[in-house]
Amino acid sequence: FNDGTTRIFYIWDQSIEENRPPRNLTYGTEYTREQINLALKSDDPLSVVPSVDTDGHGTAMASIIAGRPNADQTFSGIVTESELIVVKLKDAKPSLKNILFVKEDTLCFQASDILLGLSFLEATAKRIGRPLVICFALGTSDGDHSSIDAVSYYLGYLSRQPGIAVAASAGNEGNKRRHYFHVSLTEPYYNDIELRVGENDREFSLEIWPHPLGRTSVEIFSPSRESTHEIFPTIGSCSSYSYIFNPTKIWVNNLIFEEESGDQLILLRFRDTLPGIWTIRVRNLDPTLIDFHAWLPAGDIISEETFFINSNPDVTVTSPGNSVQVLTVAAYNQFFDSILIESGKGYNVYDEITPDIAAPGFQIPCAVPVARYGTATGTGSAAAHTTGAMAMIMEWGIVRGNYTSITGTDINHLIIRGARHSEHTTYPNNTWGYGQLDVINMFRNLTHI
Repeated sequence: FNDGTTRIFYIWDQSIEENRPPRNLTYGTEYTREQINLALKSDDPLSVVPSVDTDGHGTAMASIIAGRPNADQTFSGIVTESELIVVKLKDAKPSLKNILFVKEDTLCFQASDILLGLSFLEATAKRIGRPLVICFALGTSDGDHSSIDAVSYYLGYLSRQPGIAVAASAGNEGNKRRHYFHVSLTEPYYNDIELRVGENDREFSLEIWPHPLGRTSVEIFSPSRESTHEIFPTIGSCSSYSYIFNPTKIWVNNLIFEEESGDQLILLRFRDTLPGIWTIRVRNLDPTLIDFHAWLPAGDIISEETFFINSNPDVTVTSPGNSVQVLTVAAYNQFFDSILIESGKGYNVYDEITPDIAAPGFQIPCAVPVARYGTATGTGSAAAHTTGAMAMIMEWGIVRGNYTSITGTDINHLIIRGARHSEHTTYPNNTWGYGQLDVINMFRNLTHI
């Protein structure tokens, strides 16, 4: 605020244990507005509130949404008087990283912490009597991309509640070559996936999600053409295989059904992997079509040296951005009106529209740690930009009393209907969704009702 006090109501830092967790929760530490204001006045702020943004992502997103204007830096957030509730997620447990072969020093988060963070936001907003807009600038390529996973489901539930809206990034996997798709309508009902493994990715996992029709086996060939035998689906077993002429070891879970989706899942985990071109043969055991998606991990979990040779750039929107309930945001270069090549592309696995909207996401001015300014590029920046627009609608509807029961779903549709279109593009599509975010046109539609 102008008097130097904070606009943050609460911070829940899940990574700090001071025996002061939020109510009804059992870990982390909650810091109140009063404590944050004391820290701002202190000569040693971290002795009062020791929560620190170690990678800068949260600081950048929050500043794009609500950063205080700074004329000297030609900087301003979108909604500069809004108030914040902050959740700092703790790093995933080492045991979980070990199961999925994620490097120990790679920052990633687990669904249970995310779900509790969302629950904290919902409960806190209700307690303080404020509408809530959630910026979800995270994503994963794990799962079947059908939006029935726990995080997507909960975000969908929140979007249907009065006074709560959600903007989710589409992810930055559009050009990473980490998605593969194949369908065969005629015999032979099998397909060979070619996977290029880089020098730096000695441990990693990948998921194959076959279509519900039929049962699917898998066989893995090394670059030297050594092979596992054909691995058939089971209810819950895990098989391990070692090669004779290279050090690679592979664990295979070919699950006849995965408990959350009910679909078949083939989970492959590679260790001490020989670099080169691997071949994964996927075969339908029944005389019917074969249809499957495969995804490698998203983000920095693997390097860009590991990818599918014949990759498919579609269905690269990360979860929970593939949910039909949240507003999923792609990113474009606002200087040239061109989509960012890395922006995740739809549709989802049910051929439903995603992303919903495209927003500015190229070199967006933002704050970075230690009182500096920089820029951020990607769909997280676009989601933050859109979160600010959603907050404007919440103010119009609830704070100013124009529509006090407005939901996130209502806001999603208002933004979609107000989207700007190019005369050379057909909408909706799997790159731009329903068009470009246009806040002025969105409110113009409201005022001409």
